[in-house]
Amino acid sequence: MGTRKAMPAGPATAAVWEHDRDGAMRQGSDAPGVEADQAGLLKRAALASFIGNFVEWFDYASYGYLATIIAVMFFPKSDAVTGLLAAYGVFAISFVVRPLGGVVWGHFGDRRGRRAALSLSILIMSCSTFLIAFLPTYAQVGMLAPALLLLVRVVQGFSASGEYAGASAFLAEYAPPGKRGLYTSIVPASTAAGLLFGSVFVAVMHAVLTTEQLHTFGWRLPFLLAAPFGLVGRYIRIRLEDTPKFKALEGAHAVAKAPVKELLTRHRGRMLIAFGVTCLNAVAFYLILSYMPTYLSTEMGMGETASFVAATISLASYIGLIFLMGALSDRVGRKTMLIAASVMFAILTVPLFKGLVGASFATIVLIQIAFGALLTLNDGTLPCFLSEIFPTRVRYSGFAFCFNAANALFGGTAPLVATWLISATGSKLAPAWYLVGAAGVALVAMLASHETSRRPLADD
Repeated sequence: MGTRKAMPAGPATAAVWEHDRDGAMRQGSDAPGVEADQAGLLKRAALASFIGNFVEWFDYASYGYLATIIAVMFFPKSDAVTGLLAAYGVFAISFVVRPLGGVVWGHFGDRRGRRAALSLSILIMSCSTFLIAFLPTYAQVGMLAPALLLLVRVVQGFSASGEYAGASAFLAEYAPPGKRGLYTSIVPASTAAGLLFGSVFVAVMHAVLTTEQLHTFGWRLPFLLAAPFGLVGRYIRIRLEDTPKFKALEGAHAVAKAPVKELLTRHRGRMLIAFGVTCLNAVAFYLILSYMPTYLSTEMGMGETASFVAATISLASYIGLIFLMGALSDRVGRKTMLIAASVMFAILTVPLFKGLVGASFATIVLIQIAFGALLTLNDGTLPCFLSEIFPTRVRYSGFAFCFNAANALFGGTAPLVATWLISATGSKLAPAWYLVGAAGVALVAMLASHETSRRPLADD
């Protein structure tokens, strides 16, 4: 917002204070006008954050849900398990660059501003996703096909590594203090919305296209949508102002010169906690929302269309619950919510996986909704907790590096590890025990943490 003309306080007009463009606090006009401006800024920030994550996760959903087709199109003919492992391997390798991307985007976001980083990251991400639609297949160019797929996925992983953390920090710094949990829950909601749209899109394709059509051109269609989605998101972002917190930091000439160095020298304990609690989010998110349709079709013998419909229903319930959990974390605290998520995953995961064996469609949907509800306990709280645990000077860097390191090690590899564990042990419950282990790590991290919800965002 620009500087407002100051007005004297009186019976009909209350004097208020607001941020101007250089981050200083100036006296503003009447409170209703300022509140309307702030509400408008918050809505635009929420929309900008939503669209970027939506584009990213629509792509990941499309890749995950089309993994069996991508395995056939981009890799040499082999048995189904080997092909699927290869497709998930490319999926996992794209996460290797995420910690590096987290460092780069975090540095950029903490030095140049949240808006600048988010505007550039969505452009790179949408362009690289769009390119997948035009890649040649293995039948056309041989081993060059998986090499090109891997290259594009690496670029995607690099660009996406700044998205979730940046959008969360952006909203946390814009949101009213008592509603940070609610507003930052928009980020995981947009993630689930991207997965939901991907699930619906792929389910419709399986329903209306023949197998030959899916292999010929159908698998390319979801990736074509990245360009228009990304351009809309970038347009909204470049029209936003940066957050009041960052502008105040700039105005005080207190922007960190070397955010990562500051993190490693002053905030190592916070980084360990952030990494530990994110391990549960990483494993649970990818197993429940991305890998589950493939698990149901390949391990449980469920039809592909039915598995996608079940995923669609559970994702819709997840989106509704995520806002409830975000708001609840504002009332009961982040630590309470995240500990509850860890304990419940540790107790309920194996029984829920056992319930999938021989279950009816309705029962499978109910189990997936139950898993989604457990996941929202964590996901509705985590983005706010990770924004609050780090001070403004290194908030983007701390969040981005820890979140992406955990997802690189345990998230992007989760479908690959789950598929390998089932193959190696012969047990369809192997992924469940992997998830229980992640819950244990998160529980230890949260027991070592402090409550962050009932105090202002830290500046140092």
